[in-house]
Amino acid sequence: MNRSDQIARLADASEAWDLVIVGGGATGLGIAVDAATRGYRTALLEQADFAAGTSSKSTKLIHGGVRYLRGGEVGLVRESLRERGRLLRNAPGLVTELAFVVPAYRWYERAFYGVGLTLYDALAGRAGIGKTGHLSRDAVATAIPNIGRRGLRGGTLYYDAQFDDARLCIALVKTAVERGAVVANRVRVTALEKNAGRVAGVMAEDLVGGGTLRLSAKAVINATGVFTDQVRHLDDPTASDIVEPSQGIHLVLDARFLGGETAMMIPATSDGRVLFVIPWMGRVLLGTTDTAGVSASLDPRPLEEEIDYLLAHVGPYLHERPTRADVRATFAGLRPLVKPKTARGGTASISRSHDLFVSDSGLVTMTGGKWTTYRQMAEDGVDRAATVAGLPTIPCCTHDLTLLGGEVREPGRGERLDPALPYTEEDVRRAIREEMALSVDDVLSRRLRANFLDEAASARIAPKVAAIFEEMNGLTM
Repeated sequence: MNRSDQIARLADASEAWDLVIVGGGATGLGIAVDAATRGYRTALLEQADFAAGTSSKSTKLIHGGVRYLRGGEVGLVRESLRERGRLLRNAPGLVTELAFVVPAYRWYERAFYGVGLTLYDALAGRAGIGKTGHLSRDAVATAIPNIGRRGLRGGTLYYDAQFDDARLCIALVKTAVERGAVVANRVRVTALEKNAGRVAGVMAEDLVGGGTLRLSAKAVINATGVFTDQVRHLDDPTASDIVEPSQGIHLVLDARFLGGETAMMIPATSDGRVLFVIPWMGRVLLGTTDTAGVSASLDPRPLEEEIDYLLAHVGPYLHERPTRADVRATFAGLRPLVKPKTARGGTASISRSHDLFVSDSGLVTMTGGKWTTYRQMAEDGVDRAATVAGLPTIPCCTHDLTLLGGEVREPGRGERLDPALPYTEEDVRRAIREEMALSVDDVLSRRLRANFLDEAASARIAPKVAAIFEEMNGLTM
């Protein structure tokens, strides 16, 4: 993965693209992999870094979405469970099984949640990864040593999967490039080219090397998440907005706040949300919130009230309750929710299904959805874009495609950059040399996960990473 080579191909006016994709998160990269594996000439442009937005700021779960059963979205759950099974096969080093406990503090809760989770298993069918069962009080305490035991009656055990979201995006980048796609980060689309009123390409700016790129294409796919409407307005300034961003934040705590390798689902908060407390990379991840009325941003910040909300709601379920002083890191992501046709409550009630739109001029927009279903979203998006572009019909072939970089990654050799983090200088060099990392933040947030594991430790090693960039003639944006 060499960015200079990718930019050179994008700048070659003799290149004729079948599809140009705008957006380098999970959706756009999934589309690039799908299109390239079908043999379509594919280019992808990302204005920031790959997965710099929502795609690196998820709850790190590949799951069917237990709570969607409560809303009657059986189709979404079934689709998600099917895709969960595929990801476990196609990225075995990045997507792994995870056991969850739903604790019961009322006499009826084990039976109540057991029924719902048994249905969850049934919807997974042959793609199931474990059988739901009831646990005694002592078994729950063994699985989650820091569980709050006062009034605990037992719990329900079920299985889902977890992953490293930013690393899975890099696996998609590597796979897309290996299959012939051209991808570049820090290239901002500034205009849509049109021919006889039809979208026929893009104009873009190289934010690193400077200069303008002009790409002709038979179809352009807008996969920009919370920035969806900004690209749609390049096509039609009068177009109505279709995306309603919702913010979800997460807190990172020390491992002792679970005490084991089993996750916990808190099934009902005061506002009807589900919370997850999961082990992740030697830490505990707590999330999430659902805050409406936020603006599209590349770098959203957790609100003080959101942090208070998570700490307040998790506290009653834990013996040792976390405080602000225990928070190692925080991060916030924005969900690109598709506005419902009629008002019906807050953003938590908006479906997580994906939607496809094709404008009168032929701009294809894919938005909504969730990480777990990215591959199905890509298949649907490429099918529609191929029709718009008049491309030969070629069936999707990503159902069993093993992703490059999806294997277990060996840690770098040598001394750790900081005792609180698992990374070495070799890890940094590999990110710069092989994975298109262009800034210190690219390395610390997405090629490695230092900023998500321990903000103080990450700040301590940032000068070392900058020095490595300078030595390697990298960029320190």
